[in-house]
Amino acid sequence: MTKRAWSIILTLVLTLALLPAMAETASAFPPVAVEDVKVGAVFIGPKDDGFTGAHYNGIESMKTTLGLTDEQILYKFNVQENSECENALRELIDAGCNIIFGNSWGYMDYMAELADEYPEIIFSHCSGYKSNGVNFNNYFGRIYQARYLAGIAAGFKTTTNKIGFVAAWPDNAEVNGGINAFALGIQSVNPEAVVYVKYINSWGDPTLEKQTAEALLSLDCDVIGQHVDSAMAQIAAEEAGKFGCGYNTDMTVEAPNAHLTAPIWQWGAVYTDQVKRLIEGTWTPENYYWGLEEDLVGLSPLSANVAPGTAEKIEEAKAKILSGEWDVFYGPLFSNTGEQVLAEGESLAVGDIVSGLMTNLLVKGVEVK
Repeated sequence: MTKRAWSIILTLVLTLALLPAMAETASAFPPVAVEDVKVGAVFIGPKDDGFTGAHYNGIESMKTTLGLTDEQILYKFNVQENSECENALRELIDAGCNIIFGNSWGYMDYMAELADEYPEIIFSHCSGYKSNGVNFNNYFGRIYQARYLAGIAAGFKTTTNKIGFVAAWPDNAEVNGGINAFALGIQSVNPEAVVYVKYINSWGDPTLEKQTAEALLSLDCDVIGQHVDSAMAQIAAEEAGKFGCGYNTDMTVEAPNAHLTAPIWQWGAVYTDQVKRLIEGTWTPENYYWGLEEDLVGLSPLSANVAPGTAEKIEEAKAKILSGEWDVFYGPLFSNTGEQVLAEGESLAVGDIVSGLMTNLLVKGVEVK
């Protein structure tokens, strides 16, 4: 079967999976009294890092909104993507959790297997693509929309027209989609700018993140973007007298003289919706792929470091996205090898954004260093 055929099939499968049609069917789960709810969360990092910190804040927001107690939330932090994950999940099952969330890509298969073993428990996985139509779903969001907006801030700020990007993993649709959206936002206001990317082969390694940012700064980059967990890349930019766009949370606190803005997650929207549905007896295994419209993703407040005109251009682009008439990955679009990916009027399907074409795509103006 050709790659094109596989892409079409994958797009159809994922598009159908992401449709909210399941929400109209009856839930297989009866209502749960608020006092009987017990939520488990398996997280890849500590609660005070950028990525897991955003998830932790989302769970805490859900707890407050729905009136749950501290005792009804069980956390497992710093869980690696190996047998540690299965062990943590089983501990939460044994503790009586009736819904369990996992926030890292590598948890997917462990959660899928345990969902089959325990059909009476809801398992919900962040950033993957698998679900079973019964008690296992996935949730993620159109963070690329917020990355595009952050790119506008970076494109206005650079004077060298060289912008660095500290990235987690190559050949990963989530990571490369973020790089591409950031680059397209930059190019929308500064067509001459290029984005230099260095991968660290880890979601989070503070020492390596800083070293990689420093290497990019040595290449004359004067703005640093990132898809890694900590604020160390922003701290490196500040120490060099340069600027940056963080990720996951507002990193102005860590780098007040460097930080411009950050694409951020507001996970409370998804966590609240799912646990509320559990309580009401309306939970169904639909997958979540929300964006700016649903307030799952957004930008942290623009700092005083942004260039004049930034706020106005960001609001203009945001309004265009929210109108539904345009989105980030609309044609014409070219790869960094010169291949035309999309013609005028074409757009990337959801399947190609979350798992297909985006896995290996870098757009024009992006260079791996």
